[in-house]
Amino acid sequence: MRIRFTAEIYEWSARRNWFFVDVPPEPSADISDRPRMPRGFGSVRVIATIGGTTWSTSIFPSGDTYALPIKKAVLKAEGVGQGDEITVDLDALDG
Repeated sequence: MRIRFTAEIYEWSARRNWFFVDVPPEPSADISDRPRMPRGFGSVRVIATIGGTTWSTSIFPSGDTYALPIKKAVLKAEGVGQGDEITVDLDALDG
């Protein structure tokens, strides 16, 4: 399943220097509805792309959506940070 969305980068309030974007509710529901093997914390394996940077990671349930962690190396490579609105291409691999 491939999705594209635009979201604002935010810093996790519980831990400084951890940055995320939220997958919007509709695609999050589509991801959640797909059958898959259970994984830790309800995570789903994904391939994420922002600009010219692609990496493997997992998204994690956060209320009615999923949160995508963004590595510091990605933020630096793409010249983005907290408060910036970015476009994300996401390939959900599980299910």
